[in-house]
Amino acid sequence: MEAAAAGRGLDLAGPLRDLLPPVDFCCAYGSTLTHARPDATSMVDYILGVADPLQWHSENLARNPTHYSSWMARRGPESVTWLADRVGVGVYFNPFVEWGDKRIKYGVVAMKDLATDILTWDQFYLSGRLQKPVRVLVDNWDIRKVNTVNLKMAAAASLLLLPEEFTEYDLYAKICSLSYMGDIRMLFAEDKYKVKKIVDGSFQPFQSMYRPLIHEYISEGILKMSDYRQQKAFKQVLFLFPHTCTVKCIIDSLLRCLINLDDSNIT
Repeated sequence: MEAAAAGRGLDLAGPLRDLLPPVDFCCAYGSTLTHARPDATSMVDYILGVADPLQWHSENLARNPTHYSSWMARRGPESVTWLADRVGVGVYFNPFVEWGDKRIKYGVVAMKDLATDILTWDQFYLSGRLQKPVRVLVDNWDIRKVNTVNLKMAAAASLLLLPEEFTEYDLYAKICSLSYMGDIRMLFAEDKYKVKKIVDGSFQPFQSMYRPLIHEYISEGILKMSDYRQQKAFKQVLFLFPHTCTVKCIIDSLLRCLINLDDSNIT
């Protein structure tokens, strides 16, 4: 199992090794990671964090001009970064890139913009993505630190949206659904069962991400164990006073985490 996972990691890191300029952070995500037998036509998705997007796109355009649309390649890296900042969510995506026998899609974002969105939920795109399981291929300690706050905020927001009693599965489904709330695509183009498929395919990774927080909330008296629908479940101890006790406890926990952050090295 571990050997297979290691081999999968090496395979996912292939484009970073053989195709693209160096990056400061990278994670892979998508259905190809969550499904045991992914669709052969599905793409592997990457988020690439770089210190200087203008410099990175300049080098990548020299290496891989066909990754960009023809008109964007002609306009150069300045137009690429302008489009990402002014039209997109700070991320520029190159989709449908052929690599070996696979297709990949990669989005490039400045490290400072990545850290800002993770902490503030300003765009709630990258932060929402990192609330769900991803495969980190190039780790960055500063991003790891700020994402700790992101996970705490996602768990806290989900507790406020959940009923008094809920299962572990309910919690992960609510966390997963946060970034899709208000997304009009979920009414039309997107799979309406997307959240269920993500949680079903990534339940153990969700546990690795959020069980430490669950144990923290239990020790702080915010949650307690219960039996609900014949399953191991949790009960919100302070559910009757959600806008006083529960919110205060959660905010205090978040503030303690923020105080311990030193984001001065994030560039």
